[in-house]
Amino acid sequence: MEKAVKSQIGVSSRLSVAPMMDWTDRHCRYLHRLLSNEALLYTEMVTSPALVRGGALHLLDHDQSEHPVALQLGGSDPAELAKAARLGAAAGYDEINLNCGCPSDRVQSGAFGAVLMKSPDLVADCVAAMCAAVDVEVTVKCRIGVDDQDPQAVLPVFLDRIAEAGCERVTIHARKAWLKGLSPKENRDIPPLDYDIVHQMKAAFPQLHISLNGGVASLDEALPHLERGLDGIMIGRAAYHQPSDILSNADPLIYGTGTAADPVVVVGQMLSYIDDQMVKGARLHQITRHMLGLFAGRPGARNWRRVLSEGASRPGADTQLVATALEKVTGIAA
Repeated sequence: MEKAVKSQIGVSSRLSVAPMMDWTDRHCRYLHRLLSNEALLYTEMVTSPALVRGGALHLLDHDQSEHPVALQLGGSDPAELAKAARLGAAAGYDEINLNCGCPSDRVQSGAFGAVLMKSPDLVADCVAAMCAAVDVEVTVKCRIGVDDQDPQAVLPVFLDRIAEAGCERVTIHARKAWLKGLSPKENRDIPPLDYDIVHQMKAAFPQLHISLNGGVASLDEALPHLERGLDGIMIGRAAYHQPSDILSNADPLIYGTGTAADPVVVVGQMLSYIDDQMVKGARLHQITRHMLGLFAGRPGARNWRRVLSEGASRPGADTQLVATALEKVTGIAA
């Protein structure tokens, strides 16, 4: 059974939506799952101290419909990460991912994220401890290097260590991270992309399932990487800001299954979810903020965004506002 689950999530990771702080929360993931039955979804990064020492188990909440869904952990203490992984697996996540790529000051001060690229032996210890603690797959998301490191020298060593520790699947953000001098936002854009080294790593480590992350903004850009032999593509901001372009077309184009999801239908499917979540205390804008890009590039998209942006935070706002916004796109009263 375990091998079957790992095999299936490996297939799903042919396309994944990157973990993005403040964006890929449970409401976002519910929407994304309506757009694609197949793509692998990731949580925002959750720190192991928050789970193990802080008892913040609410951070693990998710809807069963989100599967396949992976929990991304941030941390650098093998024993604590093992406990956090165990909590994630018990909560039902299909994969536990270790963040070795985030360059923010907050994660640097906690000695995890991209700074771990400097400590491959520690990362290997973390991976080994997590693998020993759970039956679900343990994976790693990393950069090609940090600061003055030579990716050609350090990345093969890093991959070799984590593979020996039990990691079979890794996502590589094809940029270096500069831990000093660049903000997290700048680290997403300024360091040059090096796709070739990711392809080189696939050739050097054929046993590893390797996905590429960074700069891919459309399925048309993703497909050539898959055709060249990479196992998966992870898309971040484009999947969030243009979810219909990326995710609604993913199933037929990337997986060869089903048909493209209709965003108008998806909005209708979201209404009952919104009602249910608002009964539980959610505010409308907490959900609709993830829906603003559903009609990106289509007639009526600006009015859709305007109605939701201006009205969703107002007292008493409910699904009728969403129906009103949808009318701006379809021209049909809901």
